[in-house]
Formats: sequence, C-alpha cells, structure tokens
Amino acid sequence: MADLKQYVTLGVADSLFAVPVTRVQEILEPQPFARMPRAPADFLGIIDVRGQSVPVIDLRLRLEMPAAEDTLDTRIIVLDVDLGGAMRKVALRADRVFEVAELDGPLEPPAKIGMGWSADCIDGVGRRNGAFVTVFDLDRLFRAGDVGGGEIAA
Repeated sequence: MADLKQYVTLGVADSLFAVPVTRVQEILEPQPFARMPRAPADFLGIIDVRGQSVPVIDLRLRLEMPAAEDTLDTRIIVLDVDLGGAMRKVALRADRVFEVAELDGPLEPPAKIGMGWSADCIDGVGRRNGAFVTVFDLDRLFRAGDVGGGEIAA
C-alpha cells in the first residue's frame, strides 16, 4: 500500500520540515505570549487558544538553529502531542507554513552518521517537488531530555 499520508509543510531557516496533518489543530498568526520564569530557552511562553493555555516552542531553538525575529510569514502551529501518555496541545513557532500535501513517495529513514548526532525526533525524510522534507516524530520532538532542557507541561 502506498504511503498517502498528508503533511503540513513548514520552513525554518533554509530547511523544509513536515508534521502529520492529523496532529495539526490550527495555524495562527504570531501573537503575544506570557513568558514563564526560568523556562528553557526554546520555551517562549504560553498563549490562549480557545480558552486553553498552550505552551509555545521556538522550533529554531529546539533544532539548535540561531534565533530570528518574527516576519510576516511567521506562524504558530498548534499540535496534539503525546506527553507522558496524555495527548496535550503544544504550539511550534515556525518561520513559515507552506501547504498541506502528500510527499512524493515513501519516507526514507534518517541518515545514520555516527554517535555525535541523534535523529530520534525524525520520523523520516521524504521529497516534495524535488526538495528534501524532514518529517518530525512530534512525540519524540517534545520528549524529556530533548534540546531545550526537558518535557513541556501544560
């Protein structure tokens, strides 16, 4: 059976990423967030989404990329993520969101290049219109011990 999953494709710096469309609740324009004291650098704060407090993670910082200011294309993607066995809402700030699309063929496993790099937050690598697309394993992206210093509680 062909892999016909749909993904929301998003950009961070010059890289193209994707998340399963079934996990995306909504895509928002940037908005003010309440900062939390002593939070990890990639935890920007919380926003109100339909009466619920949702933590916002800067995807650039989670991926150890340089920080950047919001632009007209910046978006906040509200996702359902499994945190410790419970589904919670978590938001990612990305530089831009492109489209909902199927990838051109099945996902390939991430490259294994040695001990200095961990690809455990990557579900696989696909292609879209000739470009590589890294598909996140969202549950592992937010697991305790990941970049940014720990699990998100909301």
